Amino acid sequence: MRFGTKLIHDGNGFEPGTGAINLPIFQTSTFHQKDPMVGQKYDYSRSGNPTRESFEKAIANLENGRFGFAFSSGMAATSSVLSIFSTGDHILVCEDVYGGTYRAVSTIFNRFGFEIELIDMTDPDLVRKKLRKNTRAIFMETPSNPLLKITNIREIVKIASERQILTIIDNTFLTPYYQRPLELGVDIVIHSATKFIGGHSDVVGGAVVVKDEGLSKRIYSIQNGMGSILGPQDSWLLLRGMRTLKVRLDFQENSVSQIVKFLENSDSVKKVYYPGLSDHPDREIHFSQSRGGGSVLSFEMSPDHKVETFLKSIQLGAVAVSLGGVETIVSYPAKMSHASMPPEKRKELGISDELIRISVGLEEPEDLIEDLENSFQKSKVG
Repeated sequence: MRFGTKLIHDGNGFEPGTGAINLPIFQTSTFHQKDPMVGQKYDYSRSGNPTRESFEKAIANLENGRFGFAFSSGMAATSSVLSIFSTGDHILVCEDVYGGTYRAVSTIFNRFGFEIELIDMTDPDLVRKKLRKNTRAIFMETPSNPLLKITNIREIVKIASERQILTIIDNTFLTPYYQRPLELGVDIVIHSATKFIGGHSDVVGGAVVVKDEGLSKRIYSIQNGMGSILGPQDSWLLLRGMRTLKVRLDFQENSVSQIVKFLENSDSVKKVYYPGLSDHPDREIHFSQSRGGGSVLSFEMSPDHKVETFLKSIQLGAVAVSLGGVETIVSYPAKMSHASMPPEKRKELGISDELIRISVGLEEPEDLIEDLENSFQKSKVG
């Protein structure tokens, strides 16, 4: 099946008992044991639930993986993957990673004896130089959040494979529609399913997909042992949201192309960040491993504008954390997604106090452009 057909039919088969075209929500904590001396597939919903399993199979199929795991949030998925490692293990993490991941590695996992090192992952030579004898994993995010920097996935996989080091990638921004890292040799793919996978800003969830059976057993032991599983209601919502992933992203990417053009020609904007730009420094690398630019962009406002006034003037977009919904979401990284990052670190990475991130929704692009223009005019100083 092609991708769009997979979205409709994978994990959404007819229910055999009634013929219902929507999967039932198995809202149960436990299951009757017909033969307690033998056991059965389902016994307790933390260990396995039919609704969650359907979502896990569906996301694994979309990534062309073999094993999927659903978690209570994107950060639960990330934290569970990091939990397969041990005290003394060295892990390289891209320096401009999502703020929640930065918080987890810099304030939680470092207390467990992990050696976490944040580096510029766009420089493969630097990655190679930073490897140690105890390096066990390389954690990528591409495009990165919020500056949409590009990591060369193939190069990092090549470097890691030479030393039998695991590669991990956060694929939230592009989803398996635009980018399938397992096909490029990555070992573990993570999603904040809250974002584009769900697509409607009504559910919080995370997902992990792998190909290797041994690796899947390690991740399942964490999922089952720590219990940060996704509930059946939320699993059903993600299955429902996934069905429209392709049509949503097609529309949103088309809108982004118009909005980016407007921002590039606006005197109110200092710089635009988007991998689909003709002058993006790593555009060629991006499109060699991805089939689209996605629907998230960032821009820096000109210094003669007041960011606070701009954000308060937005009418159509929700000024909020998160992304990937049907509505446009305007975020302010310095106070939202990357608020936990020290100001000096944000400045070092280029995340300025004038930086705005937009996740373009399903509104008509002309209306969004008018809203942005009106907000720019209201926020201009003098």
